[in-house]
Amino acid sequence: MDRKTFLKKASVGLLIGIPTVSLLGCSGSDDNGNPNPNPNPDPDPSANCLQNGTNSSVSTTSGHTHSLSVPKEDVSAGVEKTYMLSQAAAHIHEVTITAAMFQSLQSNNSVNATSTSQSGHTHSVTVSCA
Repeated sequence: MDRKTFLKKASVGLLIGIPTVSLLGCSGSDDNGNPNPNPNPDPDPSANCLQNGTNSSVSTTSGHTHSLSVPKEDVSAGVEKTYMLSQAAAHIHEVTITAAMFQSLQSNNSVNATSTSQSGHTHSVTVSCA
C-alpha cells in the first residue's frame, strides 16, 4: 500500500470511528430509573434538608450554567414540583423534582435530575442538603 492510499484509509477510519465511539459511549443508563442511584454513603451529619433547605449544583453546558433554589418547605411537602432554573444565555430550563426525589431529600440524600432541553442542550442538576 502506498502512502496516499494509507492516508485516505486512515482518514476515513477516523471520520467514521470517532463519532461511532462517542455515540456508543453515551448510550444507555445504569440507574434503572432510580432518582437517587448513588446515595451518599457518608453523608454530612449536619446536612438536613428539612431544617436547613438545599444546595443545588447545575452542570455547565454550552459555556454557561444556571442556578436552582429548592426551599425546605417544598422538601417537607414532598409533592412533585417543576422549577424554572435561572435565566442564562437568553434562555430558561425547567427541572422536575418528583415525590420520590423529595422522599430521598427528606432522608438527607442527594438527588439528580436533568433539565428540559432549550437551545439544543440540557443540564444535569444535583440537589443536596444544606
